[in-house]
Amino acid sequence: MDVPKIALKGVKKFFGPKVVLDGIDLDVQRGESIVIIGGSGTGKSVLLKSILGIIQPDAGTIRIDGQDTTHIGGRERERAMAKFGMLFQGAALFDSLPVWENVAFGLIQGQRMARGEAKERAVATLGAVGLGPDVANLFPSELSGGMQKRVGLARAICTRPEIIFFDEPTTGLDPIMADVINDLIVKCVKDLGATALSITHDMASARKIADRIAMLYKGRLIWVGPVSAIDDSGNPYVDQFIHGRAEGPIQMQIRAF
Repeated sequence: MDVPKIALKGVKKFFGPKVVLDGIDLDVQRGESIVIIGGSGTGKSVLLKSILGIIQPDAGTIRIDGQDTTHIGGRERERAMAKFGMLFQGAALFDSLPVWENVAFGLIQGQRMARGEAKERAVATLGAVGLGPDVANLFPSELSGGMQKRVGLARAICTRPEIIFFDEPTTGLDPIMADVINDLIVKCVKDLGATALSITHDMASARKIADRIAMLYKGRLIWVGPVSAIDDSGNPYVDQFIHGRAEGPIQMQIRAF
């Protein structure tokens, strides 16, 4: 059997007495798109940051292409990071740089590509997400939210990464623009042949971009399965979450004023 692109085994993370990740086991196969769902504060972002090496797990191992990356640093970490692209939650563009430099940031800073060549690649990548060359010299403040998200996606794929992370890719977008972004994500991941790991609480997005869905609750993956099986999970926590019901085993903490 092929070595998983990403393999998590027994990953734990604590912040003081709070258990955020409580023994995560998950394999992501090459070319697969996995979406992790779960409510706010369930540890989705901590899991993503642990894989990226921004946060060190307190236990367990994280392997990328079979290499244990749990505690690597320096050049080894840089080499591992070169495989990743990321679409951040709020697009996270640099306000002081024009659009093309935002898109080409990884090429110029990470790969030391010449600026002229990097700009050509950036403009071509903008075209892949439906933005014309006229957008390249604009600044992020001149773009709508949907256009900023497209630029963020272009930056995520411009280095032609092997693995792409999507952090709440449709947050802040209207339903139509969210669907446009979802379609673009599916297309770009397929065109690159990349492996994708996304975190979201938008079920429309999860259904569209996932091959498999994993639900995180209280630091544990309580259900993992194909997207086609999500409506028949047989898990009351999953059922409550995907249908957005107030009543059920998941109790939201509401403070009295």
